[in-house]
Amino acid sequence: MKTIAPETETEAEEPDFKPLTAEEAEQWRRRNPPISVWKVVAGQALVGMLVALVAWVLTGKASVGWSAAYGALAVVVPAALFARGVLRHKASAHPRAAMVGFFGWEIAKIVLTVALLAAAPRLVPGLSWLALLAGMVITMKTYWVALLVRPGVRKTD
Repeated sequence: MKTIAPETETEAEEPDFKPLTAEEAEQWRRRNPPISVWKVVAGQALVGMLVALVAWVLTGKASVGWSAAYGALAVVVPAALFARGVLRHKASAHPRAAMVGFFGWEIAKIVLTVALLAAAPRLVPGLSWLALLAGMVITMKTYWVALLVRPGVRKTD
């Protein structure tokens, strides 16, 4: 088997990686607490309501506001289902079971999202697909806002 030579000098250097001890890992966790999944879902719901309100105010049409709200709902409800399902089995003793549960809940989230989108024309009178899509996309991007608002991860000493 041939070995490919590194292209740059930095690739040739050994990575400077030092595993943390249990005490260092605990200190790192105390300095960088995890974000609550439920806070992210609540933030998504709040952003979805704001998007719907802005869509209604900008267009002057309630149907556009309802379309944007339904788009946000198509993100928030499946996300809440996923969070509930994954957190219920979070402390699983078997890593395989946790992984299968994660993928199972992800599939359930996708199926619910598709079902909600398929039902949209019947449930939202005067549906605006553009507003629905805007509500979905902006609500989904709330995850990034949660990461930006979170205090920066501090390095270990």
